[in-house]
Amino acid sequence: MFSLFRENIRIALNSIRTQLLRTILTVLIIAIGITALVGILSAVSALENTISSDFSSMGANTFNIQRYEFTTQRQSGKEVQKVNPIISYRDVKDFENNYQFPFTKVAVSFVGTQTAEVKYENRKSDPEVTVLGVNENFIQNSGLEVSEGREFNAVDIENSSNSCVIGSDLVKAILDDVNPIGQTISVRGAKFKVIGVLKAKGSTFGNNQDLRMMIPIQKARTLFTSPNINYSLSVKADQKDMLEGAQDDAILTFRNIRALNPIEENNFGIERSDDLLNRIGSITDYLYIAAWVISMVTILGSSIALMNILFVSVTERTREIGVRKALGAKKKTIATQFFMEAIIIGQLGGIIGIILGVLIGYGVSAAADFEFSTPWLAMFSAFTIAFIVAVVAGLLPAVKAAKLDPVESLRYE
Repeated sequence: MFSLFRENIRIALNSIRTQLLRTILTVLIIAIGITALVGILSAVSALENTISSDFSSMGANTFNIQRYEFTTQRQSGKEVQKVNPIISYRDVKDFENNYQFPFTKVAVSFVGTQTAEVKYENRKSDPEVTVLGVNENFIQNSGLEVSEGREFNAVDIENSSNSCVIGSDLVKAILDDVNPIGQTISVRGAKFKVIGVLKAKGSTFGNNQDLRMMIPIQKARTLFTSPNINYSLSVKADQKDMLEGAQDDAILTFRNIRALNPIEENNFGIERSDDLLNRIGSITDYLYIAAWVISMVTILGSSIALMNILFVSVTERTREIGVRKALGAKKKTIATQFFMEAIIIGQLGGIIGIILGVLIGYGVSAAADFEFSTPWLAMFSAFTIAFIVAVVAGLLPAVKAAKLDPVESLRYE
């Protein structure tokens, strides 16, 4: 039985070699469909991983109060987009003083600049460092961790100390050969003592989260005095089941600060990390559907092409089939031979498509600075689809070959 199966594979391979050009074209058509599937799914998966990682950095059980909602409003016709007032320093201070929900921590922050030049002795960074003014709760509420030293405490913030916590890439840029803890660095002429180094977070869409410097918020306000600074508020609840209540109380408190009457809409946005992740998930779902539709259309064409080449092969080898039947070959043996040809061609196309798709997905991820991960599900799906295409495309030609009359086949020219 095994020797017969092996002989069928050998005959199938010989047949493929004799029709090399048609086989290559068919394999390429199948590979294009598989490449589209694996490549798009790989890129979408990398995009989803990157965005999820970025937004999950908000921290667990956390919500933000910000100027606008995450969703953008579309402008059409005479519709005018609502302009919300900035969240001012007075707003955040009033919120800190009036928000009393139990077991919560409020973080306040603002971006002083994204183009700071940080100096250490005779070294200086490229002017790409982001400097943030923060309070003692910002690091924890943002889901960040300190790998060396410590984070800010209430005393640092209340006394507006000349201390800072820096990102890992800033350490590599100017403090790579010394212990960063305790070193003095300067920005805009002000000197700060490094008390902590953050764990690496990577970058998203070119935004390097590790090339930043955090200083006490009051100290930052004396260095960065741009008008209309927009502050950020983040509230973290100790327990997840308290998050809804904490959010409702925060909305009420901020509405009172903004002096909104009961019928007025909020002129600020509330965003939770899990809401953002759900929205991102819904967007990537559409991308996954698009990937499947594109690849299925291409694979449908490849299955038709494969079926056509096998029908042509049956016609061209009618006399050979007659000789084999005259020598005692059974219908099952003839059908298996042609079926094996379809399987081999389909799997060749699948393997090539998987390799090309992974390479394309990796290339897109590297170019866009996405977090690439091996698309095992896409690869398994592609392998399965290639097999199904081969089975479906090979079934009818194999049945046709098996049913040929040996006498008529021997007469065929």
